[in-house]
Amino acid sequence: MSGAAPQLRLPVGVVVERRKAASPWIDAVWRPMAVLAGLPDAAPWTPLAATADSASFYAGAAEVALYRSEADHYRQNLASDVPLLWVAIEATQGEPPYAVAAVTADPAEGESLTEPGQAIVEAVPMPPALRDAIAAFVAALPPAPAFEKRQRERADPEALARRVPPPGDGHGR
Repeated sequence: MSGAAPQLRLPVGVVVERRKAASPWIDAVWRPMAVLAGLPDAAPWTPLAATADSASFYAGAAEVALYRSEADHYRQNLASDVPLLWVAIEATQGEPPYAVAAVTADPAEGESLTEPGQAIVEAVPMPPALRDAIAAFVAALPPAPAFEKRQRERADPEALARRVPPPGDGHGR
């Protein structure tokens, strides 16, 4: 993510799931499970579906911020078989139990969200409407120039051997 302001902000809604844990130490496991294109007409933490072992909730609003400097990362994501969004939720130590921390389409930023270890980060499929908006964003930008590794010019050992030191070089000869 760049220090500059994003060129485009896409509003999204985040859906999370609470699933009964198969562990004696915790009751439930939470994870982001989907991103909705746009914002639904629902309050945060509205229950969406429930079964005996799981429940899903609309966790709240977020935005996908797009930066010109990250266009190549977005292109790589869009070129994959299943373009993804990375969603991070953080524990609140209260009610609701989690808050949406970030949503990104940049794979590098998505990986960096996992580093602190405090957030739950999941990669979820990108909705078609967001895929189209991100594709339009990167199509409007020129591709980055191809990387060319420069080759060093080889030194000519014969030319180095014939070099005569300049007069008065301080060696007293």
